[in-house]
Amino acid sequence: MNLRQIEAFHALMTNHTASRAAEVLRISQPAVSKAIQELERKVGFPLFERVKSRLVPTAEAHLLHKEVARCFTGMDQLRNAAARIRDFGAGELKLASLASLSNTLVPLALRAFHRRHPQVAITFQSRMSSEVRDLVAQGQFDLGLAADEVDLTGVDYREYATYRAHIALYPGHPLQKRDRITPADLHGQPFIALAPQDTTRRTADQILREHESEPQVVLETPFSATVCAMVLAGLGCGLVNPLTAHPYIGSGLILKPFAPAVYFRSLLLYPADRRPSRIVRDCIAALDAVADGKELGLPPAARRG
Repeated sequence: MNLRQIEAFHALMTNHTASRAAEVLRISQPAVSKAIQELERKVGFPLFERVKSRLVPTAEAHLLHKEVARCFTGMDQLRNAAARIRDFGAGELKLASLASLSNTLVPLALRAFHRRHPQVAITFQSRMSSEVRDLVAQGQFDLGLAADEVDLTGVDYREYATYRAHIALYPGHPLQKRDRITPADLHGQPFIALAPQDTTRRTADQILREHESEPQVVLETPFSATVCAMVLAGLGCGLVNPLTAHPYIGSGLILKPFAPAVYFRSLLLYPADRRPSRIVRDCIAALDAVADGKELGLPPAARRG
């Protein structure tokens, strides 16, 4: 079988009549019929029944067309990629990020990147750190931002941003007047905890054990944003990334430094053994330019350790 025969078969299956298939392929109707006959000889079974001058697909034709359609889907993807390169000129950028950066630093970085490369098609996804790592390791995405507890097998990486952990309090909380929050202050306090696998939580838990402090854990969540929401609802206090918590301050959230200091660290991931393109390097530069959080108005105490 050859491509001409497959194209005729696909056109006939999707357009239902030989005349319409001929129009789509810009060939004559007899040429379509001849291509189908040749394909039937090649595959060794009938693809169509001739019923009152119409070609009716057999069950075998439907089975074969499922495989053919997959091939044409791949061709459509190639055409779309070519169209993007033609229309955007410089190609595309695929970036994935953990939630805490997706609504804060990443929009600022992509704004600057887009101004420099207005014709680049950008794909962005907010995912769990483990999912970000998988997308980058599999080569589906050019860059990823993930928390430092992520498995780093199959990716290249470097440190991206570091922020000192703070304790989030609701207005009127008993600890509101403290300049900083110590392990002793948290003993017995209703507490919204991050997920056990979170590196910052593990570090904080070790410090609390050393000081024989046992907060009363009300619930656990992998997201600092959820901790902030629960704190504002009055469920307790919680250890948060100040970058994530900053938008909640306008709603009344109170942040106090936790002492001794522990930090939230994020990593920049990229596919192993692949040299970043100029576009990817420019995106990295845009991300680095906003990494300190100054553009968001974060106080110096919340920034890099």
